[in-house]
Amino acid sequence: MRPPKRKYIDLDPKLSIFKPRGIPLSQLEKVELRLDELEAIRLADLEGMHHAAAGKEMGISRATFGRILEAGRRKVAEALNKGKLLQLGGGEVLTARKRGYACQDCGDAFTVPRRSPLPESCPSCNSPKFERVK
Repeated sequence: MRPPKRKYIDLDPKLSIFKPRGIPLSQLEKVELRLDELEAIRLADLEGMHHAAAGKEMGISRATFGRILEAGRRKVAEALNKGKLLQLGGGEVLTARKRGYACQDCGDAFTVPRRSPLPESCPSCNSPKFERVK
């Protein structure tokens, strides 16, 4: 079995748990929602992105995105319907606030915020030849 691929996420959850009101923490069963599952739910359900575009955003295939989304939705539904504690965290993730690029002509590196459009040319030499770096 190959090791899990790290997924890019663009979130920093302020919450680490979500629980039903009025029930002590010690009495609740726990459902763990990984950060990549939360990101998939955010992209598909909150941002309204199609699976292929959302998968690309996370650095994974459309099919993998669909599996992660399905697992995340199932966990949220279980927690809401059965009154369980939803614990957020974990998973093989990388936070990518910016995308890195390198110019093929001058060799300069530059970054672009994730949801911003790409520039038409290198900011240093105006060359249109640059490529994404990881």
